[in-house]
Amino acid sequence: MRRHAAGLVARVASARVRLDYSVASLRVVDFLVEGLRKGSAGVGPERVLFGLGAYVGEVLVRRAGAVWVDFDETQRAYFRQDVGVRMPDGRVWNPLGRVRNRYEVGPEESLATFYLTLPGRRGGRVPR
Repeated sequence: MRRHAAGLVARVASARVRLDYSVASLRVVDFLVEGLRKGSAGVGPERVLFGLGAYVGEVLVRRAGAVWVDFDETQRAYFRQDVGVRMPDGRVWNPLGRVRNRYEVGPEESLATFYLTLPGRRGGRVPR
């Protein structure tokens, strides 16, 4: 997933959008998703949403102490995704699904707010 996040960062950098894996950058992701919502009539933005979900997950890894995990069968059925993140307190979250919710529902599903209200996070950890 880290590779997918890095690919997205490189793609948006070519459009002069800077994503630096900071918590504040999640506001930029909200902005990007909102742009997709407004401009994608008839266009399937699946690849971009997947990359944004990988990026949000990587922010959780780098800033909140999460780790990427493969979901078990029950979790895959519940989240409708194969991967997610496990927080330091053991809870699992689905960043790919959160980005999809932001796209489908709108600003009330803010990714920046999601991070700030996320239980079980630990601040400041950046993996080697």
